[in-house]
Amino acid sequence: MARRGIQEINAGSMADIAFLLLIFFLVATTMDIDTGISRLLPPMPEEDQKDDDDKIRERNVFVILINKQDQLFVERAVIDISELKEKTKEFFLNPNDDPDLPEKRPLTVDFFGDMMVSKGVISLRNDRGTSYGKYIAVQNELAAAVNELRDEICMDRFGKTYQNLDPLNETEKALIVAVKKVYPMAISEAEPVEIK
Repeated sequence: MARRGIQEINAGSMADIAFLLLIFFLVATTMDIDTGISRLLPPMPEEDQKDDDDKIRERNVFVILINKQDQLFVERAVIDISELKEKTKEFFLNPNDDPDLPEKRPLTVDFFGDMMVSKGVISLRNDRGTSYGKYIAVQNELAAAVNELRDEICMDRFGKTYQNLDPLNETEKALIVAVKKVYPMAISEAEPVEIK
């Protein structure tokens, strides 16, 4: 009996197949990219707007600085980051109408009616040498403060937290917009400079 030889497998197109599979998986795979900080830029001012409108009174600005040693200054005083959330909430609420905290303006908001809303703005500035971790930690505390205020007002009025509102439900979507008018994420970020 004659032995048959083992047939060779043609591997010439194997590289082409591997390349096509690689391209398929690159195109078909979704990358979950939720990193970053979402901020909306303010709308462009109208051409006939007066210059006085752009001036913000000093009491309405909550000044936060981070130096290159990652020290946190709030209103020129060094504080620990664990205190930032409560100080931010107090700034926006101004519960005792303190003359050193922001003014309030009357505003009619859907679902809430006539309200007095804070004119407060957070001014955040960091040094060029500030660590990214410290910068993000400060941003997280500021966002947490505003979100807690939103949660509190939603629980008081509607028995549901802001975080649990469904943006796909039309009524709750309108409620989200209304809550953002009461407590906007009013953060102004300046270009990094050298802070002493």
